[in-house]
Amino acid sequence: MKKLFKDFKAFITKGNVMDLAVGMIIGSAFTAIVTALVNGILKPLINWIPISDAGTGLQTVLRPATLDAEGNVLTAALVLDWGAVISAIITFLLTAVVLFAIVKIFAKAKDLANTAKEKAEAVVEKLEKKDGEAETAEVVPEAPVEESAPVVEETPAPEVAVENLSEETPASILAEIRDLLKAQALNNKTEE
Repeated sequence: MKKLFKDFKAFITKGNVMDLAVGMIIGSAFTAIVTALVNGILKPLINWIPISDAGTGLQTVLRPATLDAEGNVLTAALVLDWGAVISAIITFLLTAVVLFAIVKIFAKAKDLANTAKEKAEAVVEKLEKKDGEAETAEVVPEAPVEESAPVVEETPAPEVAVENLSEETPASILAEIRDLLKAQALNNKTEE
């Protein structure tokens, strides 16, 4: 039972499942808006179009309603409502267009994020490569010292502020570059 619960939890927490759930909720809410728009505004306008001499809209009466002497309906009229069909088609097309636009926007945002990530990785790789070259350049084999060569007294090197240099390791520089790239990516998203 625990394994089943664990597998179910892993399935639910996957990114695709959560995205699908959010998409379904947004899609159903948007479909309600489009349906209200079509049924409340477009369908009455479509049915207002007279196509017969009787002045009926986009409807075909196959069998009229049967009424008794008091005016009560005995059998309902059988009507083909072409306006309802046209309204359903319009609802589908509007929903499809808006969902297509939403998918395109998310795909574009994902592409921009991937491009920024690739650029950051390239910069990091370039810096690591330069750092590796610098480390290998520092290792120079010492030339053998001849005993007969005159000994030159070394002059002391000028004191340099080493505390700033010791703090800046390649890892800290890369972390700083990563943070700058993230900030730049956020600025680019807010500008769009």
